[in-house]
Order: sequence, then structure tokens, then C-alpha cells
Amino acid sequence: MIKSLDTPRGTVIIRAATLADVVQYRELRLFALQESPLAFGQDYETSLNHPPEFWQERLRDDEHTVTFIAKHEQNLMGMTGILRRPLPKTKHSATIIGVYVHPEWRGLRIAESLIAACIEWAGSKGVVIVKLSVNAENTPAIRCYQRCGFTIYGTEPRGTFYNGRYYDGHWMYKALDDL
Repeated sequence: MIKSLDTPRGTVIIRAATLADVVQYRELRLFALQESPLAFGQDYETSLNHPPEFWQERLRDDEHTVTFIAKHEQNLMGMTGILRRPLPKTKHSATIIGVYVHPEWRGLRIAESLIAACIEWAGSKGVVIVKLSVNAENTPAIRCYQRCGFTIYGTEPRGTFYNGRYYDGHWMYKALDDL
């Protein structure tokens, strides 16, 4: 699945990542962990020391997971992943993780296009509910997810601890069937 998104800055291609993207993916992920540390459960210092195999595994594309990227020309500027649960009782559910768009490319609906790719992939796998979590103070991300049809269904008190402070997290979902 390859989609194109026309923006005022040029055409952006949304597609599943491949192993050929691993170097740029690692660079963007490490940048994201420094630029927006509260948006991720992982931290920069730990991620910096992961071996190449870790980054290659992150780009695995199979029945249960895929990473989507956003590229303009040869530059990677956005990413997200989706994980489908493998167990019979939970394979109807998937979780979107690691949504990120480089600050210079924000406000162009790239995140929405990445999320749409995840939802399309989930639907093709028979998933009926997609979930995600977001820092409760990240209003722009919450609005983005709401534009994509997600609804807050719970709050995790003190879900993240960073720089001596606790942050609540919201859990959001989008039903892909009629419920």
C-alpha cells in the first residue's frame, strides 16, 4: 500500500517501511526521542545503544506488525507503527505506536495519513478496534487522533515519569466495525 499526500511543501509518500529504510528510521526515531521525549515510552539513551538488529526488527512487516513511514523525495519525516495481537482471544485488536512527524512537517496532515494507513492495514487483518495512548498534556496529538475518529476511554494516572515529574496518559480507541 503506497499513498501520496500533496502538501504545500511537496508530495509526501506514505508506505510500509522496508529494511532499506533502517538507517533513516533510526536517525528519525533518535531525533524524535530527543525532540519529543514525552511522546514515547522509550528514552533516547537506551535507544541509542540498541544494536542494528533491534532497528531491523522494528521494521518487520508481517501478520502482526508493520511500520509506516512518510517520505518527501529521499527524506524520511514521519513514522508510526501498528501491532496486532497474535492470540485468538485478542487478535481482533491492534495498537498504534510511535506516531511522529518532524516539526518542520507538522500541520500538513501527515500524521493523519500515517494513522489512516495503520487503520487500513488493521481493517485488512480483520481488526475491529484500534487503540493508542497519548500524554494527557499533548493537546495537538489528542486533537489529531480525534480528527481520525479516536475517542478517549480512560486515563492512566502517572503513566509516565520524566525529569522528576509524573504525566497522565489517555487511552483512546477507534472501532472499525459498527459495534
